[in-house]
Amino acid sequence: MWRISLVFIKLSTCSSPSTIHIQNKKHTHTHKIMAPSFEDGNSVFEFVVRRGNGVKGLVDSGLSKVPEAYVQPPKERIDKENTVKHGLPPIDLSKLDGFGPDHDEVVDQIVKAAETLGFFQVVNHGVPLHLLESLKDTAHYFFSLPPQRKAVYRSDVSPSPLVKYGTSFMPEKEKALEWKDYILMQYTNDDEALQHWPQEIKGVLLEYLRSSIGMVKKLLQVLLGNFGIKPDDPMIDVLIGKKMLSMNFYPACPNPDLTVGVGRHSDMGTLTVLLQDGIGGLYVKMEQDIDYGKKGDWIEIPPTPNALVINVGDMLQILSNGKYKSAEHRVRTTSTSSRVSIPIFTMPRETTKIVPLPQVVEKDGTALYREFVLIDYMKNFFGNAHEGKKSLDFAQINPT
Repeated sequence: MWRISLVFIKLSTCSSPSTIHIQNKKHTHTHKIMAPSFEDGNSVFEFVVRRGNGVKGLVDSGLSKVPEAYVQPPKERIDKENTVKHGLPPIDLSKLDGFGPDHDEVVDQIVKAAETLGFFQVVNHGVPLHLLESLKDTAHYFFSLPPQRKAVYRSDVSPSPLVKYGTSFMPEKEKALEWKDYILMQYTNDDEALQHWPQEIKGVLLEYLRSSIGMVKKLLQVLLGNFGIKPDDPMIDVLIGKKMLSMNFYPACPNPDLTVGVGRHSDMGTLTVLLQDGIGGLYVKMEQDIDYGKKGDWIEIPPTPNALVINVGDMLQILSNGKYKSAEHRVRTTSTSSRVSIPIFTMPRETTKIVPLPQVVEKDGTALYREFVLIDYMKNFFGNAHEGKKSLDFAQINPT
C-alpha cells in the first residue's frame, strides 16, 4: 500500500506576497508567490501560464474574485440547478466473468450505455480500492508542491516529451481560461515511465495503469463483440496501443458560477477511465431522449464510492459508425473544496489508420466518417480550444 504523508497548507492573512507553509512529518517548506496585478489578461497569462504558477498559484496569492480572463460567456457557464442527476446504479463488472443471465445482462447494460449517454460507472472493476484512495491523496500532494517543482515540466522546458505540466486546455486560443491545472504523462513502457515521470507520482500511477488495463480490454471485448468481433481479435490491442494518464486539480474557486473547470468537449481516444473524488462536478450532455432526460439536457455523474467512470471516445464513435456516442462533457468548479480527478486515456498509436468497421457500414448502408491517420486527428484536436464535439468534424463525411 502506498503511504502518503499528510500535507497541510496555511495561507497567511496578509495580502501580497502570500506566504505558504507546507508541512509534512519531516520538513517545513516556506515559499512566497509574488502576485502581480490580475486586472488585465496579459498579467494573468504571464503569471499562470508562462511562469507556471497555474490556477493554484492564483488562489495561493490570496485571490478574492475570479480574474476576467476566467469569466466564461453566459452560454458556457454551468447552471447546476437546471441539470439532471444520473440515477442509474453502477455496472457490476464481476458478473462478466461467468456465463449466463447475469453475464448477458451486464453486456446489455454496457452496450446500451455506450449507445445512449456514452458514460457509465463501474464497480468490482479489479482496481484495488486502497489504490483509488492513494491516487487522490497523491494528486493533492503533488499540486501542493512549490510552483517551481511543478513548472519544470511546462511543455516549453520539460526534460521529457513524456511529461507535460500545464493549465487550462489551450490557453493561447481560448476566449476564457479553464479553472484547472494538470500533469499529463504519456506511457511508452515501465522503464521510461520510471525514468521520466515525476518522482512523487510515478509509482501510484503505474499501478493504476497496470490494474486498469485488463478492465479496459474486457469492456472493448463487449463493445466490439456487439459487432461480431472475437474477444481475441488483435484489433482490441491496437485500439489501446497508446495510453496517457493525467492528474487534474481544480482549486476551490471564489466565483464558481462564472467559470468552468473544463469546457465542453468529447475525449479523443477509444475509452477513458476516470477516478473522480467525492466533490463531484462532472456533467454529460444527452445526445438523445432517454429514460432519465431529454436530448440537450446536461446530466450530472455523481461520485459513487469505489466506482470508476468510463466514457466512450471519438475513435470508438467513428469505428462504430456513430452507434456508440463519445459524450460531450464538462466540469464545474466549486467554492468549498479543491477537487481532483485522475483519468487514463486509451487510444490507438499515432500511425494507426482509423475507419468505420466495414460490417457496420455494410449494415448501415453508408459510412459517416472517412479514413484518416490518427496523428492528423490528434493535431486537429490539440490545435483548437474546446468546442463541444466539433473535433469530430475532422472525420465526418458530411459534418453538421
